[in-house]
Amino acid sequence: MATWNSRGLRGSLLEDMINMANEKYRDNGLALIQKVPTPITPINIDKESRHITLAYFDQKSTVDYIGVVQGLPVCFDAKECAADLFTLQKIHPHQVQFMRDFDRQEGIAFFLIYFTARDVMYYMSIRELNVFWDRMENGGRKSFRIEELKDQYFMKHKSGQMVPYLDMIQIDLNERDS
Repeated sequence: MATWNSRGLRGSLLEDMINMANEKYRDNGLALIQKVPTPITPINIDKESRHITLAYFDQKSTVDYIGVVQGLPVCFDAKECAADLFTLQKIHPHQVQFMRDFDRQEGIAFFLIYFTARDVMYYMSIRELNVFWDRMENGGRKSFRIEELKDQYFMKHKSGQMVPYLDMIQIDLNERDS
């Protein structure tokens, strides 16, 4: 069983940006995306602050977010990377399998990768990840460099939208149709 220990606010900025995007998309009737809670069993609770300080994950989590965009099922996971090199150890095999299965059911599965040092966000479809994942499983590198990524999937901030992933979904769908 995996153990959870609080690591402060790591990842909270990315999650906050995504949650704001999800709210905006919902308010505009464009998408309904929800954060998937990770079920935990508390072990230690600080009596004064009533905060959980140690817990076990009840089960493996699959993705961070799931929902629907204009009738299309969508799931995605958010990852942060401080360097220009993303290690595939940040992604778990059960996540890849879930997303591959989701894709086979004609859903849209992707990762949002936030390169914090550059302050850029990248949309990586499960199909693109498969190239790097398969390379790793065949004895190749266990990471990918930012230079290996497709320019059109780097997100540009736009009028009040920090994470315009719907634009990236549209590009992804257009590539699938061509």
